[in-house]
Amino acid sequence: MTGGAKVTVAGAGALGLCTALALADSGCRVEVADPDPRANASAVAAGMLAPVFEAVLDPEVAPAFDLLIAARDLWPGLEARAGVRLDRSGAMAVGDETWLAGVQASLVRLGLHGIDLPRRTAGDLAPGLAPDARHALLVREDWRLEPRQALAALRASAEAAGVAFRGEAVRDLGGADWLVVATGAGQALADLAPEIAMLAPIKGQILRYSEVRRAGVSVRGDGVYATPSSEGLAIGATMEPGASDSAPDRKALQPLVTRAAALFPALAGAKFAVSAGVRAATADALPLVGLSANAKVILAVGARRNGWLLAPLVAQVVAACVSGRDAGMAARRFDPARFAEGFG
Repeated sequence: MTGGAKVTVAGAGALGLCTALALADSGCRVEVADPDPRANASAVAAGMLAPVFEAVLDPEVAPAFDLLIAARDLWPGLEARAGVRLDRSGAMAVGDETWLAGVQASLVRLGLHGIDLPRRTAGDLAPGLAPDARHALLVREDWRLEPRQALAALRASAEAAGVAFRGEAVRDLGGADWLVVATGAGQALADLAPEIAMLAPIKGQILRYSEVRRAGVSVRGDGVYATPSSEGLAIGATMEPGASDSAPDRKALQPLVTRAAALFPALAGAKFAVSAGVRAATADALPLVGLSANAKVILAVGARRNGWLLAPLVAQVVAACVSGRDAGMAARRFDPARFAEGFG
């Protein structure tokens, strides 16, 4: 690859890889640096691209529903470009009448309406669902992907586009024209990108029942979700603000184990493995994406629990920053300077 800006991307998670590919496609010379890609939160996530239920079930992100939908709508392009396989079968909310009524009311506020499902249909879409789960709502707007397959596909496409990879941490700008900080909750580059000091860590733990392999839709319950995958049924996820370690914590997991068995009785007493990752979050639950106060540094961090969903939109904003183009509404709402006094 010749010509174009020379860009170093620190971090090989969903945000880093999508950004690297977008930059390479725009003509930049790109290098991705990450000392341990397997340790990032993207690798242990459930892979849900769920703008609807994230907005419905998480009041903090509800105001950003338009951005979540815009990000999801970029994924079919990545599917075609990089071979990331998308499952568009949808997601289903299951719970008691009162809880589901609240879900339906939230859907209506978003301009949507869930599909009411009879018990038999719900059971067909989610084999093993508890018999007393008599009420369900289906939405088709929420998708999912397999995180490990997606990471491999994005990396292969980036390499084919000329992106170089090195297994070490970034310490400075080096000889690059731009440094993109996509290091999740890590604080090692705070001297270069002071804005990341405002990120708060949130630990998330997921249960993986490797012996439960089924097709079907994702299921959302009150305080729990279940997602089928090639690695077994994933049940998630804890949200542990302030925790920055990735060690399994059985005490914090117990409520999740209980809710999992309530959704799928066969899981009671079943063996599971634990995956844990640390996400980064901002005060308004939106990522920091755009120019740092430090010249030639661009941020792409803080996507909270929506890193996979937002990744192509984040990549679009970063590529626009490097090229000097207008990145549209997302750029202003993700702007790292938005928390500064007098912004806006």
